Amino acid sequence: MTTADKLQKLREQIDRIDDQLLDLLNQRAGIVLDVGHLKERDDGLFYVPSREKKIYERLTGSNPGPFPNDAVRKVFREIISASLNMEMPLQVAFLGPQSTFTHQAAMQQFGLSASLVPLKSIPAVFEEVERGRAHYGVIPVENSTEGVVNHTLDMFINSELKIIAEIMLEISHHLLSKSGRLEQITKIISHPQPLAQCRHWLETNLPDIPLVDVSSTAAAAQMVAEDESAAAIASSAAAVQYGLQVVKARIEDNPHNFTRFLVVGKKSPGKGGDDKTSIMFSIKDEPGILYRMLEPFSKRQINLTKIESRPMKQKAWEYVFFLDLMGHCDDEQIAAAIEELRPHCHFLKILGSYPQAHIGATQTELG
Repeated sequence: MTTADKLQKLREQIDRIDDQLLDLLNQRAGIVLDVGHLKERDDGLFYVPSREKKIYERLTGSNPGPFPNDAVRKVFREIISASLNMEMPLQVAFLGPQSTFTHQAAMQQFGLSASLVPLKSIPAVFEEVERGRAHYGVIPVENSTEGVVNHTLDMFINSELKIIAEIMLEISHHLLSKSGRLEQITKIISHPQPLAQCRHWLETNLPDIPLVDVSSTAAAAQMVAEDESAAAIASSAAAVQYGLQVVKARIEDNPHNFTRFLVVGKKSPGKGGDDKTSIMFSIKDEPGILYRMLEPFSKRQINLTKIESRPMKQKAWEYVFFLDLMGHCDDEQIAAAIEELRPHCHFLKILGSYPQAHIGATQTELG
């Protein structure tokens, strides 16, 4: 048998397997439609992040290879995205424009079948979801190098939206220009966060080049596409979209650079088994109040993963605290701790309980 004959037989095997895959996908789609009808009848949630997480964990945990787990996630991300779109076409607002890291986080969470709508500001994303023009919104909340996005935290003070999921995205910053030549660069344009995350590299390699702040990395790439003397700090996706060359890849100072994004919506998901809860509250000014704020969680051995404070805009020297803790707000111990804290607060709001995202579990080369 010639090599050509062998190749033909292998390709015929691949074709038969592809036909089987197509048949199974359509069988799966039929069951998904049945699930959708049941959800609609019982007024259930169409999008359940904890269910998706369990699908990924089950498949990657039982995958014998050689098909890689990262590819398994990507394939099933799109299968699930198409399935959701059959149940109910999803409109997802995100802090745009396209090719920003928030856009990439939204694609990672919802796949390509969702309708992703770029908006110009974090308040605009909240408003789009609050008014029902989008089912969900995606916004950045903190970076592992530069800390929290204060504007996102401030929005929760007056908004009734709930956190329904979180996304961890590894961030890689690239220096981009039209020519790809370092010596032609006379200014560097980007969002303030990437400029800060690349501060040491810029000071070492381009110490005399002025830095220009703009509203997003994608906006910087768009400007650089029209200016041969400028460079942008942005993602590889932005380079492709705007026809730019990579002058230098991965210039972030911290190689373990992650940004956490939140998905907001009107209804909280139920328990998933590996949950995180976020709350916010303003405490009364009393002696020892900071100790008493943490005591309900400490004595129940509840793990607090984050504590942030923001000034109240209505009153000077009064603060709102944001806490992230492990577990679901319906867990007995967590519910008891929150109720013990409540009498010491001017107000207390549960922002949501949602599946915890794990670094390394959902990473793809998006930077």
